[in-house]
Amino acid sequence: MSASPRPSGRAPDALRDVAIIPGFARHAEGSCLIRMGGTEVLCAASVEARVPPFLRNSGQGWVTAEYGMLPRATHTRGDREAARGKQSGRTQEIQRLIGRSLRAVVDRAALGEMTITLDCDVINADGGTRCAGITGAWVALNLALRHLMRMNVLKTLPLTGQVAAVSCGLVGGQAVLDLDYAEDSSADADANFVLTDGGGIVEIQGTAEKAPFTEPQFHELMVLAKLGTRKLFEIQRQAVEAA
Repeated sequence: MSASPRPSGRAPDALRDVAIIPGFARHAEGSCLIRMGGTEVLCAASVEARVPPFLRNSGQGWVTAEYGMLPRATHTRGDREAARGKQSGRTQEIQRLIGRSLRAVVDRAALGEMTITLDCDVINADGGTRCAGITGAWVALNLALRHLMRMNVLKTLPLTGQVAAVSCGLVGGQAVLDLDYAEDSSADADANFVLTDGGGIVEIQGTAEKAPFTEPQFHELMVLAKLGTRKLFEIQRQAVEAA
């Protein structure tokens, strides 16, 4: 693809610099810190030997997520949701998305009756926090499941594949990959793609911020998302191997 006047100077099909540091939360069964450009999210997996009431005696496990942002993760201080007494609609929507994304690649029957909760806490936000949360949470979940295998709680790894997420958008009429905040706030359209390494689609969230976008433009975004997630899958695997 040709060069573009992106604020970061990146090519249209370039991810931000991505790093996944495994084992960042020392007490969690599995964890990592994921950095995507200026966005940093701490992902920690916690294991409990119980399931929600609707799954008791079903033989199936549960994977769920909670998401939050530190007060100064953004340019101005945000109130702690605990202090307000309730979560925002955005927070609830994102943590449900993370949970759905992870359950899409978990064999819950092989997991057995236990719950794994992924806490995704945004330390620094510069766009794409939900995508970074999903991508990092898969690493934390993988490491937690491997811990359970070492403890002889599980005999096999109950993962059916990898899941990662990336944002794409139309900025200045051009399709670009992995929007940072400067691009996200001025995009003509943006979308979040949650994809599996087997080529499956878990979820696509797309919105026209100005004029409606076309099917060919959506196809351009989808091509970029596949390219970006292929790179993210490799970085995930490297993080798990490094742990």
